[in-house]
Amino acid sequence: MERLQKLISQAGIASRRAAEELIRCGDVTVNGEVIREIGTKADPEKDHIKVRGKLINPLLAHRENVYILLNKPKGYLSSVADPEGRKVVTDLVKGLGKLHPVGRLDLNTEGLIILTNDGEFTNAVASSKKIPKVYLVKVKGLPSDVAIRKLTRGVRLKDGFKTAPAEIKTLKPTDKNGWYEVTLYEGHNQQIRKMFDSIGHSVVKLRRIRIGSIDDPRLPVGRYRRLREDEIRSLFPSKKASYSSH
Repeated sequence: MERLQKLISQAGIASRRAAEELIRCGDVTVNGEVIREIGTKADPEKDHIKVRGKLINPLLAHRENVYILLNKPKGYLSSVADPEGRKVVTDLVKGLGKLHPVGRLDLNTEGLIILTNDGEFTNAVASSKKIPKVYLVKVKGLPSDVAIRKLTRGVRLKDGFKTAPAEIKTLKPTDKNGWYEVTLYEGHNQQIRKMFDSIGHSVVKLRRIRIGSIDDPRLPVGRYRRLREDEIRSLFPSKKASYSSH
């Protein structure tokens, strides 16, 4: 089930805002019933959706799904728009239609993030507790082995959230900073930063380097590439929708 204005936009008939105006004017019907309420949802696989008398289901059925792997720079929001006018990840991907991020990386975190126009894929991947996300973490100071073991078992954060056990591999430190490879299977807001804050060692640098089995150390910061078929299916094995890797 998707909002009608989103489906109309995906069909290429109008922008989402213009689609809302079509709905308000009574130009949209679902199964023969005129819809005027913004936010009404429909299923294009079951419902007959018409705009000004024209069935849009065939347009939706042949819509190409796009899957992008982006190496996000610092200073970009994982969003499609920002009311404060800050830069968003979709600013970095041009000419591929309307995409949205799968999950989030916070403003000051770099690294790999997937963008797509496939809502089913997004819901499955973002809600999964089985897809590991791997991060490279630099922290202020040198945490003790005891503190790191505490994080691996799970800790209760200041906001009340109890983290699941995490995999933490200690990398070669510098004189003043610890370096770690952290693997999470959940995505609580700013989780890694809050985890290390809880043991008194704030994060200095954070970069996601792998999503599931997908990585790309050669992908420059701010650049992107299409996901391959095997990469898409590694995250969502039951995916059957059409897509392009070109």
